[in-house]
Amino acid sequence: MGDGQHRLGRRFGWLWGAYGASALGTWLAFGAFPLIAVRVLHSGPAEVAALASVGAAVGAAVAVPLGPWVEFRRKRPVLIGADLVRCAALLTIPVAYALGVLSFAQLLLVSVVVSAADITFRAASGAYLKGLLPAEELLVANARFESTAWATTIVGPPLGGVLIGLLGPVATVLADAVSYLLSALGIRATDGREPRPPRPGGREGTRPRAGGLLDGWRFLLADPTLRPLFLNTVLFNGLVMAAQPLLVVLMLGPLGFAPWQYGLAFAAPSVAGLLGSRLARPLAARYGQRQVLVTAGALRAIWPVGLAFTGPGTGGLVLVIGVELGLILCCGIFNPVSATYRLTRTAPDRVARTLSAWSVTSKASTALLTAVWGLLGSLLGPRPALGLAGLLVLATPLLLPRGGSAFRCLRE
Repeated sequence: MGDGQHRLGRRFGWLWGAYGASALGTWLAFGAFPLIAVRVLHSGPAEVAALASVGAAVGAAVAVPLGPWVEFRRKRPVLIGADLVRCAALLTIPVAYALGVLSFAQLLLVSVVVSAADITFRAASGAYLKGLLPAEELLVANARFESTAWATTIVGPPLGGVLIGLLGPVATVLADAVSYLLSALGIRATDGREPRPPRPGGREGTRPRAGGLLDGWRFLLADPTLRPLFLNTVLFNGLVMAAQPLLVVLMLGPLGFAPWQYGLAFAAPSVAGLLGSRLARPLAARYGQRQVLVTAGALRAIWPVGLAFTGPGTGGLVLVIGVELGLILCCGIFNPVSATYRLTRTAPDRVARTLSAWSVTSKASTALLTAVWGLLGSLLGPRPALGLAGLLVLATPLLLPRGGSAFRCLRE
């Protein structure tokens, strides 16, 4: 059932280890910025909301010109550079805190830099992975990344909570910074010669044209299968993420759940992500990637509307855990298949621009939808706003790719 028998080589092993280190650091520091804003800087709700939405949106805008820049450079140095930028930016926070000069403006600036570096790293890592492994091994690799992501989701927040309790939220930011340094060292250890990508038009000294900033979006919107997959994923992820703050308000406010119960409701179901990522490859081998992509993509949409019916007590907690289990299981299957198809469908000289456009749109749309649903939650209350988000998620399977020749490369 699993992929343990597959050996993808030493270079992938280092890349995988680097990913695991940075993912663990990210989850150790999960929620650290809002906590620092509230507990250290005594910021209000508007500032905390701005930290989450504005930082991501501005970071996405900053990352727009980086996609074409990454495309025509060796990806390994870009990955190392993005890790070091994130490490350096995050280190400024504990330093400023120790000196007594930490400010909200610095937190916001660091969130922008980290957001832009995240997008750049994802764009370069996809292109690097496509050049590192043959096409038939990409699903195995993406399933391993997915399982690692869910494993660190299970382990990271509880450990981060202990670290915050002992040393405060700034300590988790320091741990996150160190994780990016470890990631950079891991990527450096991949070694190996990486050919220099050809410049536009085949001329070594030519710079990417200004219009190239939009090339990623042009390719995504022109491709008959990537376009619906892109729109489906961006809308689904944005609506699911926009609903999370409303669920926090509902559970910790009117329903009276303790913080540990809220944490349990989201940590425990992450086990389903591990199972889903392990199932992705055998399911694809048996039924074909096309069928798995469409079926898992449709099934993941049926769960979020259930959160609107969350009640108090044990029953409400069980409902949230059940909804999250189903949702995460389907996402754990869908995500590696989707990532593999996206890489397979995209030409090697377009990968960085395409992934950059995808990430920029995802971050910006999530920030926008989070702000909109925050307003709806204030006007309608958290439960009706959760229900509206869930109903819209139910419609997202209509955007999934459908039959046709575009799916030939997904067939067995």
